Amino acid sequence: MPAVTLSAVPQPVVWHDVPSVTLSDETLRQRKTKILSGMRKQQLDTLVIYADKEHGGNFEYLSGFIPRFEEALLVLQSSGEAVLVLGNENLKLAAHARLENRVIHAPWFSLPNQPMDNVKSLPELLREAGLTAGKTIGLAGWKLFTGACDDVKQMFDLPAFIVDAIRQTTEDKSQLLNATGLFIDPDGGARTVNNANELAHYEYGANLASTAILGALNAIEPGKTEKQIAALLAAEGQPNNVVMIAATGDRFAHANLYPGDKVIQRGDKFSLTTSYKGGLSSRAAYVVADESELAPEVADYLDVVAKPYFRAVVTWLENLRIGMRGGEMYGLIEQVLPKADYHWHLNPGHLVADEEWLCSPVGPDSSARLQSGMILQIDIIPSRPGYAGASIEDTVALADEALRDELKAQYPALWQRIVERRAYIDKYIGIRLPAEVLPFSNTVGYLRPWLLDPTRALICK
Repeated sequence: MPAVTLSAVPQPVVWHDVPSVTLSDETLRQRKTKILSGMRKQQLDTLVIYADKEHGGNFEYLSGFIPRFEEALLVLQSSGEAVLVLGNENLKLAAHARLENRVIHAPWFSLPNQPMDNVKSLPELLREAGLTAGKTIGLAGWKLFTGACDDVKQMFDLPAFIVDAIRQTTEDKSQLLNATGLFIDPDGGARTVNNANELAHYEYGANLASTAILGALNAIEPGKTEKQIAALLAAEGQPNNVVMIAATGDRFAHANLYPGDKVIQRGDKFSLTTSYKGGLSSRAAYVVADESELAPEVADYLDVVAKPYFRAVVTWLENLRIGMRGGEMYGLIEQVLPKADYHWHLNPGHLVADEEWLCSPVGPDSSARLQSGMILQIDIIPSRPGYAGASIEDTVALADEALRDELKAQYPALWQRIVERRAYIDKYIGIRLPAEVLPFSNTVGYLRPWLLDPTRALICK
């Protein structure tokens, strides 16, 4: 591992006003084909996909939209027939869905005290949607249950009133199975691997988040409030897919999760996070110009926290490769940043899509292989008692030569951004990315430990 030093470096280039990339009709056809293929492999006759605003990714993967305000179901038959079961305020979206469908109105999915003047029960409507007795039915919620002590195929995260209605519809004569893995199993889930069109679609959000983060970092100064900094993290009217963070000093006073009126003080620790579909960027450091402004008990922050963490990120980036098993990456991070000393407990790296955390192939002894088309977030969270954290969470994609050629040919502006990001990381940060690692964030590898000194960052020498 090369030496790590704090040096003068130019800031990363950022791109403003990047056009969004719409998912093509062909991409949506491919998505449906992948899910139908998975249904056949698992011998499912019917798939029931649940969604609400917070957990709409699997539904949106096929339909193209999330059910704002409400809940929804997508009932997909092995024949390819699709039925959308929608509440009051999403009925109008059925006509705009990205797959051919018929629609059924389910007012139970609507907001409290909205009209619920239905004349049929929910089980009756689900029968009209195609649920019948004697079939094998997969239920897809939004999470994987992976506990060794659980019967994971019989655990469902759909609301009880919906599961109960499905059981009544099928008269308890159908086999119900948790089928969320069709979408997000890290070893073969349809949503874990993206084509060129999908990568371009998601790079927009990673670029947006990292551009906003750098702007917010440059605006931090004593006397400003959290809200003033947080305003810079909201970008282009796009919805965040995590709770935005702009927190100075100690967090969570009065159980508050959101940017408030707290005034930034010199010497504060500071956390920043923003995320959009396709990518999150996060930073944590101190509001100082150099280590002399730190409190004496954390004056060695650079050596105790920031540099070891940076080495772990460099290890992650330089060893990330198509075909490696998740357990191998987990073991590498354990070697360079021992969990017993740095107290990280989540997966050091996970997949990104419409959600900030889709799933993770990285874990102890994980046999899941990293694949071309995956989008990954650097997510290593060290913790040393008494010290501020260190964070440079950002987004990269994996792409083999064929996929890189597609991106270069179909999305030349995106490809130029990737080329320039890689050149910056190599020339100024000293990180040698494998050819298949494509930085989607502008700030990949950029760690500024002293927030009041915008001229210096950690580099490899």
